[in-house]
Amino acid sequence: MPELPEVEVVRLGLERHILASTINHVAVLHPRAVRRHVPGARDIETRLQGRQFVAAHRRGKYLWLELDSPSGAGEESVLVHLGMSGQMLVQPPNVAREAHARIVVSLANGMELRFVDQRTFGGWMMADLVPSHGGAIVPVPITHIARDPLDPLCDIDQVVEVMRGKTSEVKRLLLDQTVVSGIGNIYADEALWRVGMHGARIAQTQSRPKLRRLIHAAADVMTEALAQGGTTFDALYVNVNGQSGYFSRSLNAYGRENEPCVRCGAVMRRESFMNRSSFYCPRCQPRPRRTSNAAPA
Repeated sequence: MPELPEVEVVRLGLERHILASTINHVAVLHPRAVRRHVPGARDIETRLQGRQFVAAHRRGKYLWLELDSPSGAGEESVLVHLGMSGQMLVQPPNVAREAHARIVVSLANGMELRFVDQRTFGGWMMADLVPSHGGAIVPVPITHIARDPLDPLCDIDQVVEVMRGKTSEVKRLLLDQTVVSGIGNIYADEALWRVGMHGARIAQTQSRPKLRRLIHAAADVMTEALAQGGTTFDALYVNVNGQSGYFSRSLNAYGRENEPCVRCGAVMRRESFMNRSSFYCPRCQPRPRRTSNAAPA
């Protein structure tokens, strides 16, 4: 699944290429692409025609394109989730349409915005914009999503206090979008490796400085990935110009089972975690002893 840096790269591309251009036509080519928009494909096609995208926003892994309105204030948006394989591509109309194009938006600037999704787990929906906790204006369906570590208004001390109040494993909380958003499996493993903490440690038992360093490490690794276009393990994960990221070459933990730890030389390990995999160094990140509060990963 695309992680926060991939989604931010896409957001930046959309911001450069599609804003303030009138929508001439919208074609929903596959009903699953708008399955979360209850009124259906025809409704979203009709409501978007003649309007403009005026801003591109992101919280965690969610994107939304703010729409113009008669009052001039942002009141409505198109909420986008890329799912497992979603792409937002900006293409000239004469470029052959992708085999898995699900939604095509024709813009007055002569370009097309294409939502391409091979596995059809992603989708678009219209969503009203409302104030959320902390005052940010976000689409209604994601008001429960916490700020992410790259958000300038993210209160890391508050995140730490929430984590300290939990008896859950640290990695499980890193992936909990209501605690802190945008940290996916790859960056959780990288952040844990950087601070020398095993993801199975119980948050409540960790000191505030340790947890603070962990969140800062997650922000650092995602910032570095963003500078390189994101982490790419799948050719499907591309920006609006179809270019892939290359941060996967710089990973120190994720995907490095049986390879030497670049810090201490111990053989890296992999273990099952929430239907995924966790990668860690057994020397730098010793696994905690099992306690009554700690469920097996």
